[in-house]
Amino acid sequence: MGVSDKFIGFVMLLFSIFVFAYYTMWVIVTPFIVSDHWIQQYFLPREYGIIIPLVLVVVGITAIGTFLGLVMIKSKKNK
Repeated sequence: MGVSDKFIGFVMLLFSIFVFAYYTMWVIVTPFIVSDHWIQQYFLPREYGIIIPLVLVVVGITAIGTFLGLVMIKSKKNK
């Protein structure tokens, strides 16, 4: 038997919590920390705090639009 759905859901939840905490620290907290502080080495430059989510949103909207377009084309062919 494979890995249970509960375990996969738990791992996804832990990953989501980690990403949320990391992004929150990166975007909200690190601008108030001195730039030569040791914690700054664990974060990307601040520009990526805007670029990465923007790219993810554009890719997501493109994927959703492509999926909807393909479904509409396929349903039109079936009629």
